[in-house]
Amino acid sequence: MMGMPTFDASRMLSFDLETTSANPREARIVTSALVRIDGSSVSATEHLADPGVEIPPQAAAIHGISTEKARAEGRPHDDVLRETVETIKQAWDEGFTLIVFNAPYDLTVLRALTGDFTVTGPVYDPLLIDRAMDRYRKGGKRNLGALSDYYGVQLENAHEATADAMAAARIAWKQVKKVWPELAEKELDELMEFQAVKNFEIQTDFRKYCESRGRDTSGIATAWPMIS
Repeated sequence: MMGMPTFDASRMLSFDLETTSANPREARIVTSALVRIDGSSVSATEHLADPGVEIPPQAAAIHGISTEKARAEGRPHDDVLRETVETIKQAWDEGFTLIVFNAPYDLTVLRALTGDFTVTGPVYDPLLIDRAMDRYRKGGKRNLGALSDYYGVQLENAHEATADAMAAARIAWKQVKKVWPELAEKELDELMEFQAVKNFEIQTDFRKYCESRGRDTSGIATAWPMIS
């Protein structure tokens, strides 16, 4: 009997959003990048959207896109949203794995904006995999820049969506090809379940830690790959 396919790092769609807010339930898209890796062929599409709202200074400071630039050069927000979702769904239909660094953020943004986005194919989250496989590593942050350094991959332009998506794909490739090849042996549904369980454990422990110090835990979500 044939098993489910395993994660094939030569067929990935890496996805990254830059947005108006750190809260996925209120964020609107500023840029959406989709990097498709099919064997040796790599193609990138980046959409600049007019989010239809002011881009707060703290968000513009991260991704470098002002309200004025988005209004002048961006495409209608609904068009960018629709094309992003269509590209993701099509990649899943073709058997690609979606690579999303910190998946619960970007995928929850899509759900909040569409009202009905669902995950219908495999997701691989290089940030979560790093936390799950090397949880107690000493020192430092685990943002995309830090992990790019750690795995020795190039990050051309941090917080420029296409560069971020490329770096996430390279990290994913390194993780399954070089560092933890056992991940590539898991069937895709098993790999999805592994990530969901690990995320639940890590976030639950973090919540307990914050509670023990009297900190607000309302923003700590245990669901993966999307915050319900």
